[in-house]
Amino acid sequence: MANFKYEIIKNIGNISESPKGWTKELNLISWNNREPKYDLRDWAPEHEKMGKGITLTKEDLKELRDILNNMDL
Repeated sequence: MANFKYEIIKNIGNISESPKGWTKELNLISWNNREPKYDLRDWAPEHEKMGKGITLTKEDLKELRDILNNMDL
């Protein structure tokens, strides 16, 4: 697996926590010193490990917000 670097710029919020202490978080993250993107994934308690996730641009996040706002929950 290739090495990569990340920096959590801002924690937007935690969505849930598993019994093992992992949290599903929405963060603003810079991957490999690139422009920060919004990122949704599971993190170990000290952010030493991460699960699979998705990254979103600001435009993607706005579109997702609009879709969720129009859902009948």
